[in-house]
Amino acid sequence: MTPTLSTTATLSTDRRDSHRPDGDRPDAPRPDGAKLVVSSVTKVFRRRGSITEALQFVDLHVDEGEFVCLLGASGCGKSTLLSIIGGLEEATSGSVRVDGDLVVGPGADRGMVFQGYSLFPWATVAQNIDWGLQVARWSKDRRRDRVDELLGIMSLREFANALPRELSGGMRQRVAIARALAPEPDLLLLDEPFGALDAQTRRHLQDFLLGLWQRTGTTILMVTHDVEEAVYLANRIYVMSARPGRITQEVTIPFDRNRGAGIKRDPRFLDLRDRLAELLG
Repeated sequence: MTPTLSTTATLSTDRRDSHRPDGDRPDAPRPDGAKLVVSSVTKVFRRRGSITEALQFVDLHVDEGEFVCLLGASGCGKSTLLSIIGGLEEATSGSVRVDGDLVVGPGADRGMVFQGYSLFPWATVAQNIDWGLQVARWSKDRRRDRVDELLGIMSLREFANALPRELSGGMRQRVAIARALAPEPDLLLLDEPFGALDAQTRRHLQDFLLGLWQRTGTTILMVTHDVEEAVYLANRIYVMSARPGRITQEVTIPFDRNRGAGIKRDPRFLDLRDRLAELLG
């Protein structure tokens, strides 16, 4: 099986679409099995009299159980797009739907993990994981069982009563992922989750995340600028252009879910990595 590297058919690769009125870009139909559908999303920031177009007519989808990466250089708008999907930012035009429901703000159906650990410094590991369950008003017994389950999955049981300052960077990020997974979201959104880590810890957590996805089948959309990371983890990759961010390529990865570090020596992996690096310039 050869790698697929093809221009996304729904978007033009030139700039003419930026002049289309909103009404000329109707919402795309929801693909069969899609958990997430982003339709013609544009984002314009207006600050102190200046106008910055961050995103331009972005279309993408993520199927149930997929691991999809948004790959692009810094400043291309990929984190802005993830914030719109998470309901933290509002699109200027276009729409985002999860399971067919329009996203109008944050919701328990989406868990988010950021590059910064964003843990409560005064709360223990267990209390940080439990926080979202309290907000969702889970019963005490159900919360206890879920926290214990995630402590086990994340190999954090012996650190349940530790504070974030007592943990390594990699362990803090595992806690952040556990907290995002706790309320059983339909979609896990990851924004450069390993960007602040050293190379060895980053590789370890990539393997950890891959194993978590293999075991749980969680639907994941992850933002990264690391080409090798994207090829190693994802089913598919959406490549974004420089600002204003557009989807310029959709790449299908030719490896199944049960992969390991050995695929990094596969000629197909090396070819994809090199070709994508060339795309990003």
